[in-house]
Amino acid sequence: MRFEARGHLIDAGILGKALDAVTAAGGSYEVAHFDIGRHTDEPSRVVLDVSAASPRTMRTIEDNLGALGFSTPVESDVETKAVRKDGVAPDGFYSTTNLPTRVRVDGRWRDVKTQRMDAVIVVGDGAPACVKLRDLRRGQRVVLGHRGVAVTPDTHEREASDFAFMSSDVSSERRSEMQAKLLAERWRATKRDGKKVVVVAGPVVVHSGQADAFAGLVRRGWVDALLAGNALAVHDVEAATLGTSLGVSQDTGQPVVHGHMNHMRAINLVRGAGGLKGAVRKGLLKRGLMHAVVESGVPYCLAGSIRDDGPLPDTEMDLVAAQERYTKLLRGAGLVVVLGTMLHGIGVGNMLPASVTLVCVDINPAVASKLADRGSSHTLPIVTDAGLFVASLAKELSGKARRG
Repeated sequence: MRFEARGHLIDAGILGKALDAVTAAGGSYEVAHFDIGRHTDEPSRVVLDVSAASPRTMRTIEDNLGALGFSTPVESDVETKAVRKDGVAPDGFYSTTNLPTRVRVDGRWRDVKTQRMDAVIVVGDGAPACVKLRDLRRGQRVVLGHRGVAVTPDTHEREASDFAFMSSDVSSERRSEMQAKLLAERWRATKRDGKKVVVVAGPVVVHSGQADAFAGLVRRGWVDALLAGNALAVHDVEAATLGTSLGVSQDTGQPVVHGHMNHMRAINLVRGAGGLKGAVRKGLLKRGLMHAVVESGVPYCLAGSIRDDGPLPDTEMDLVAAQERYTKLLRGAGLVVVLGTMLHGIGVGNMLPASVTLVCVDINPAVASKLADRGSSHTLPIVTDAGLFVASLAKELSGKARRG
């Protein structure tokens, strides 16, 4: 079977990954054609002839190469089949990646909208679009297999090469201050382009004493949406009203007597006010990150989990509803920054197209690695303490945000 790809295949490491994908699955290949771009703005083109011992092996190779942006150069329309039961796709459906995708319908190539991984492609009267399995409705036509599907290879690494920290290597051996400066440059550029910056944050921002620094970014207009869990808001309220986070004094760094009760007191305060907005309106919550978010009108979503205490009235405990809210807030994002949260970071990574810059800041290098392993290969890692990084970032973004 013949496969073809165009793009910056060498600089982005795509060609090597493709050849490894073929051999790892048990197949073999011959390079039938290879044109190397001679200038930075010229893409390369490669054609591979792939063989395999069984149809099953070939399907595996086809899936793996498709995820890298290789497609069969046969000019034929996609094959589709109608959904027979709500929420269930026909057998053999094409499962999407986060890479820009086109499908050939009625002899014409058309861009797929709402690109994301782990979805199916529905074609019909409107533009082809990615749809999650649970949202399928009887009668919709779903794309089957790889025929008539073209995926654009991921060249994000090349496009981000001007930023020293933006490489595929996960390493802590880089200056945190310089990484903050470079991210601030990308942050400003994103805002100038009229795109959103969305922050996905864990409670470490509060535990490390940087809630006020983060709040400053919010008040100055640098944050367009906040995605988090119940814990971030709970411990922020605890710090703002009782001076502790997880029962540890924000001033001394020492546990306080009966401090383990403080987060429950914070939850009770917010519940009594009917939610975070009520706590701010009634003067019960006068400072902190969530105070800044409410006062600045920044949209947010707190996605709940089984371990949440309380939870706060603002926390969305319906998982599907939380996913939908996350997806809505991510629309129009040009930059997404994950601060110290593996759970929410991986979830958000799965919702994004590869064209969105995704930066993961975490002291644990495994977090960025897990994001990449789960399909978000465009993740740009910064291995450092997320809380201290926020302090450096706040200094770099000291002025008010401006749009171009």
